[in-house]
Amino acid sequence: MRLAAVCQSGLGTSFMVQMNIQNVLNDEGVDTGNFELSHMDVGSATPDSADYFFIESTLETALGNLPKEKVVMLKSIIDADETKQKVNEILDKNKINHK
Repeated sequence: MRLAAVCQSGLGTSFMVQMNIQNVLNDEGVDTGNFELSHMDVGSATPDSADYFFIESTLETALGNLPKEKVVMLKSIIDADETKQKVNEILDKNKINHK
């Protein structure tokens, strides 16, 4: 499964979210061998570049080209609990075992 963090420039913010996602997967005991994590800028986010895109809610209109079911909206990119909740929802939806 491909998970991507997206921010305006594709640098610091999206990399931080990517690291937070990795931490959640590790904490949940998920075998990450079947996951590909990346971060990118808004212009690089195309529907086929990931299965799920984690974005800060203010970027919603900038990513209108992505299918809504692939977009994971974060109200706060620094809220680890929110990221954990969203990652766990994806794991549950895709029947991936975790803690």
